Amino acid sequence: MRSPKLAALELKRFGRGKLPRAALVAILLLPLLYGALYLYSFWDPYSRLDKIPVALVNEDRGATTDGKKINAGDDIAEGLLESNTFAWHRVSDAEARKGVEDGTYYLSLTMPGDFSSRIASSSGDSPETGALRVRTNDANNYIVGQISRTVFSEVRTAASTKSSRTFLDKIFISFSDIHEATAKAAKGADDLKDGVDKAKKGSKDLAAGLKDAKEGSGDLAAGLKKLDKGAKDLESGSRKVAKGTQELADKVNGTADKVRPYLANNGRSIRDTARLASDSITAVRNNLDDLVRRAPVVRAGAHAADDGLAALHREECEKNPEPDAKVCGVLKKATVSANDVATIADDVHTLTKDSTGDLKTLDARLVKLKKQADELAVRAPHLDEDVEDAIRKINELNAGAKKVADGADRLHTGISGAKSGSAGLDTGIGKLKKGAGELDGGLFKLADGSGALAVGLHDGVKQIPDYDEQDRDRRTEVMADPVQLASQSLHKAPNYGTGFAPYFIPLSLWVGAMVAYMIIQPLNRRALAAGGSAWRIALAGWLPVAAIGILQVGALMSVLHWGLGLQMARAAGTIGFLALVTCCFAAIIQWLNARFGAAGRILVLAVLMLQLTSAGGTYPVQTSPGFFNAIHPFLPMTYVVEALRRLITGGGIEPVWQACAVLAAFTLGALALTAVSARKRQVWTLDRLHPELTL
Repeated sequence: MRSPKLAALELKRFGRGKLPRAALVAILLLPLLYGALYLYSFWDPYSRLDKIPVALVNEDRGATTDGKKINAGDDIAEGLLESNTFAWHRVSDAEARKGVEDGTYYLSLTMPGDFSSRIASSSGDSPETGALRVRTNDANNYIVGQISRTVFSEVRTAASTKSSRTFLDKIFISFSDIHEATAKAAKGADDLKDGVDKAKKGSKDLAAGLKDAKEGSGDLAAGLKKLDKGAKDLESGSRKVAKGTQELADKVNGTADKVRPYLANNGRSIRDTARLASDSITAVRNNLDDLVRRAPVVRAGAHAADDGLAALHREECEKNPEPDAKVCGVLKKATVSANDVATIADDVHTLTKDSTGDLKTLDARLVKLKKQADELAVRAPHLDEDVEDAIRKINELNAGAKKVADGADRLHTGISGAKSGSAGLDTGIGKLKKGAGELDGGLFKLADGSGALAVGLHDGVKQIPDYDEQDRDRRTEVMADPVQLASQSLHKAPNYGTGFAPYFIPLSLWVGAMVAYMIIQPLNRRALAAGGSAWRIALAGWLPVAAIGILQVGALMSVLHWGLGLQMARAAGTIGFLALVTCCFAAIIQWLNARFGAAGRILVLAVLMLQLTSAGGTYPVQTSPGFFNAIHPFLPMTYVVEALRRLITGGGIEPVWQACAVLAAFTLGALALTAVSARKRQVWTLDRLHPELTL
């Protein structure tokens, strides 16, 4: 009898009564109950998190920064209450603690009293970290604690971003303030450069003026030196004249009475003496003429130097907002010395120009005295006639000569002082000239430096950002949350159940085939007894379970698709592949039962456990211990899970073709081994007649 007929006969047994038919229906529905119910139980658990009771404690007192009220705790609490994440219950901290302990709440979230103030401190001088307190209890539910860590991490990130916005907004405002201040500094640097340029021009003019002043002071000192020599000669001469006239007066007055009788006899001597006096007076007047000629020049030079230094002192020290103390000190001393020289020059000028001055009087008297001396020389022979008149005039000459000598003495003293002052003036102007040169050099460097400063500040203004409110808000938003996760899921599973379907569908089909062989014999006894072909016997035991498996696939996938909403990227390919899967599983389970008998059923469960733990259906197999990584490539469910993921959620189909080849090899190999077992089963042994274990 052929294998299909043997298979059909095996299936017909289930139509002979209600109980066999019920058993067949149970076999068909077992994978559906196992797979569909399991997937349905956690098809989309994250969409029902709002049913989980969670305690929310808000003790935040708020804070104020820069006049702005911050209530971070209220904002977070309001956002959580409006969300669909967990069933939030606003309670006190004590109630939350008690509720998490006794299981009333799965967990609690607490915002402490200083939460807002700590967030606000990020933009202040003493920043602090704000802390959200989460209280969990794994004794209530471990998975809820894991979910909460993800949810509260997002809450923490949002709170941290808000705190960063406050801090960064203040930084960007500071940038604008710095930009404005730097712009003002750049304008000030421009003004400084203009001022320095003007000061540099002034210092150049000052240096040139002081050069001229130095030349003038040198001329003044030289002139006063000569004038001092002339005044000294004048003083000496006038003293000699005064001494001579005094001696003459004394002699004339002392011996007048005695001389008068003899004048007639001494006319020649008197004439010679008179001529000597006339010559002496001429020499004195020559010195006076030199003094009169030089005095105006000296006075003009002294006043010019005095006025120039006074004007320079006012310009550089009184009007200049930032005077140089060293230069001003030297200018002050030079001004005082120039004023003293000018005063002395005025005195000299007064002596030479004033019609009532001593010098003019002296000159006039000398002229008169010379005239009288000349007249005396002429009239000497007649002196006896003019003795009385001569005595009177000699006395007057003596008094005048004394006054001239006193005036010459004062003149010499004044000119000596002027000479000393002019020397001090010349030295001071020399120092001032040197200082002006140093000032000019310093101002040259300052001009370069101020120019470089102005250029640098203008460049700095260009580099310092100046954000308006809109730009500042945009940049604050970016920097507060600079890295966003641009998540792109290739072939995304829409829910939890879809993601785990590739794991539980083959599990349910394995269980379906396993239960089927608990009712259907892996090897047809009639065919064994008749001595049929081993391959026919193997196929006859495999085909019924394979057919039932295909029906199981149809029932299971119909409920998953139309009942639970499972969407498959390649629906036809998924159904066809699952048909191959159930045929492969049936072949493997058939061989284990055929080869090992009752012990094979235990091996079927053991192989199922090994496949479940090494297939990588939940966590990646790389996270499993080394043993499971070692057996991972050698078990069929490994390839089934990988292929179903590509068929259900999409992606490249290379793993599907690989899985088909592996499953076909497992199927053929299992059938071949089953045929070998069938051949052995055709020989009856004592162990088969009295098995050690029956199930």
